[in-house]
Amino acid sequence: MPPVDIPDYDPRVDAPPLSDAELAALDAALQDLPVDNPMNIEALDGYLTGLLLGPGGVARWRSAQWMPAVWGVEDASAPDTAAPFASQKQRKKAIVAVLRHLGAIHRQLKQAPQAWEPVFSVAEQDEVEWVDAEEWCIGFLQAVALCPDDWAPVFDDPVLGPALVPLALLGGDDSGLSAADAQRLADPEQRDALSRAVADAVVLLAARALG
Repeated sequence: MPPVDIPDYDPRVDAPPLSDAELAALDAALQDLPVDNPMNIEALDGYLTGLLLGPGGVARWRSAQWMPAVWGVEDASAPDTAAPFASQKQRKKAIVAVLRHLGAIHRQLKQAPQAWEPVFSVAEQDEVEWVDAEEWCIGFLQAVALCPDDWAPVFDDPVLGPALVPLALLGGDDSGLSAADAQRLADPEQRDALSRAVADAVVLLAARALG
């Protein structure tokens, strides 16, 4: 059974959002874990957003069901889901940080979605900012993979489906891409446009899921 000491998310807890320094510290803590695939902060941000906006919302899940994936533990039922952490103190600190970040995303998307700022990668070249949402989209699709059958109607929706195409392109398996889509992803301008479209799609999805 998953550890019983992982508290479930409670949207009534009005904890402050993580500061930039705290986000960086959480990212560093995740990358320091002795596992192969811990989430980075971009993927975590996308994953938590997907949990919030999925059918049934995050309330359908116990934290012990979804949180081990953050640490890179694939089997949430394994008895050693706490193993990546050097101490219970470090584990508790990471859990609290993840739940605080989940709450901050939830409040922002519900109360002021147009002001929501996802954690995308941003590179600057010649005074131009290039946005890349690939890692964020990979995280989001990990949340989708928890209940793909429930998400299917969302991706088939005549409005939401087309809006979510950039998210699926950036975060999906590139082995089955068409030549045209592969070229789009290889072009910095088109990748930037796709990434910015992801943010617009999430605001649209949030209006349906949280409105």
